[in-house]
Amino acid sequence: MIVYPNAKINLGLNVVERRPDGYHNLETVFYPVNLQDALELKTIETDIQECGYKLKVSGSILDGSPEDNLVVKAYKLIRKDYDFPAQKIHLYKHIPVGAGLGGGSSDAASMIKMLNEKFALGLTNEAMENYAVQIGADCPFFISNKPVFATGIGDKFTPIELDLKGKTLILVKPDIFVSTKDAYALVEPKHPEKSLLESLSKPISTWRDNVINDFEKSVFVKYPEIAAIKDRLYDLGAVYASMSGSGSAVYGIFDSPIEYADEIFSGYFCRQREL
Repeated sequence: MIVYPNAKINLGLNVVERRPDGYHNLETVFYPVNLQDALELKTIETDIQECGYKLKVSGSILDGSPEDNLVVKAYKLIRKDYDFPAQKIHLYKHIPVGAGLGGGSSDAASMIKMLNEKFALGLTNEAMENYAVQIGADCPFFISNKPVFATGIGDKFTPIELDLKGKTLILVKPDIFVSTKDAYALVEPKHPEKSLLESLSKPISTWRDNVINDFEKSVFVKYPEIAAIKDRLYDLGAVYASMSGSGSAVYGIFDSPIEYADEIFSGYFCRQREL
């Protein structure tokens, strides 16, 4: 059984306040995009010690041990409550890591959905989301995988009607790692002057001045190369461009495909997709 976990982008991101527990409340819109990993499960006839799985990762290199992989965490979370045969897990990484695209969370959510389907566990979407939130705040988004207005620490979702079909997305990631912890430490929480949902309800041509990612201010100062990518996307005719999440990926939304985008952003991870 094989599935293709997809990435997401953030449309706007307002860090509205610091919480007593040290986390931050935010407002953003998660929007799914067609940039995918691949995740495959195969049943193993004999159990593998007590762990019940064997993990193979290919494609992009991931740091850390298998125990730290979110796919494994999701697998073990479900296997703790349900009995099914040991599995060989093959994860092919294509979505860049540390990019603000939610690739790891998407992989984990896909694992939960795969196990539910493969072994007929009968989990509802709500039940799968309850498992997913134990992996990460944005992980439940990928269960339903539809545009949502996210609040709280990015774990409270309200479905919204937002359709960018027919637009073209160019996604660019430089070889820069932006620490989420550092990004939050440098941002100044404040309630936005304009409602994000109201701004997004207006024509996309108006988003440039009204749909803001609060992380850009401090991240761009520290990493001007990321700011330059955003400027270049606008130079190419993007109707809207932004950093996704706390970075370092930047995307531009265009009315039509751009020729030679991969050459223009040579040296970077660059993908062009229809939305």
